[in-house]
Amino acid sequence: MKSNKREYNQWKAMLAITTASLRSITRSPSAVIFSLGFPLVFIIVFGFISGNRIRLEVGIDNSSDTTSAIYQSIRQISNVELITDKSNEELNQQLIKGRVDAILKLHPVNNSAEGNTVEVITSKASREKGTFVHSVLANIIDKQNIAYFRSLSNRQDANSAGAGDWANNITQLKQSEIEGREYKMIDFILPGQLGFSILSAGVFGTAFVFFSLRQTLVLKRFFATPISKTFIVLGEALSRLIFQLAGSLIIILIGKFVFGFTLINGLWTVIEMLILSAMGLIVFMGFGFVVSGLAKNESVIPPLA
Repeated sequence: MKSNKREYNQWKAMLAITTASLRSITRSPSAVIFSLGFPLVFIIVFGFISGNRIRLEVGIDNSSDTTSAIYQSIRQISNVELITDKSNEELNQQLIKGRVDAILKLHPVNNSAEGNTVEVITSKASREKGTFVHSVLANIIDKQNIAYFRSLSNRQDANSAGAGDWANNITQLKQSEIEGREYKMIDFILPGQLGFSILSAGVFGTAFVFFSLRQTLVLKRFFATPISKTFIVLGEALSRLIFQLAGSLIIILIGKFVFGFTLINGLWTVIEMLILSAMGLIVFMGFGFVVSGLAKNESVIPPLA
């Protein structure tokens, strides 16, 4: 008997369980729908929706003149949030990553090098909203300059005002753009749906399947064989890992070639996403095993999960 146990190949038995479990997963409509169908439906639905956010996050350069009329006018705009508690380096990093839509430099009037100018810095990471910030500023500056010229024309000594007098009082708007990552709506949607797929497969899928195996006494039959309990769990886990990583790869490829999902480093980004997906699935499967062990009936599984 001892020699038979020694000759019994645990790894071969585990692979056999993996193959059988993987076959049952692919034949289960609910597993395919929750792991692949729902995420794809959400990606397709949200992928065709163009999201136009109207809230603007604008950083203020530390050297800016916050006492100017331009600054006070911007503060009164309800959909513009001014960020004044970060350093210039932090603002630049936020701008490159698209977390800040633009950076404003409000040069003081007595700055002879720049004059009375407002400089708006945008990035490719938020080009559309940066353009909107520029339009809002241009509108404010135009109104201020028009009001100044009207007050100048109403003065009695308007004809005696030299070019230098009004040139130092009008405000000019300058714009510059720096490099940055370009974000699209699918760049936010796809990772979320990928996480939803992994969560569903890891927690709900594992809990329901193992509870079913326990109720139908399949696990008891496994325990009657020479294979150890560890390899039984590894076999079931490996089958779900293979199936879910294949589904994750399909989701990533559809997002890339159909909706233009951004892969910053190409193939390496895909590998990184698959590695993170595998790590997340392993963690969630642990919760699924615990839930399947605690549940007394199927109705208890959803609230526990």
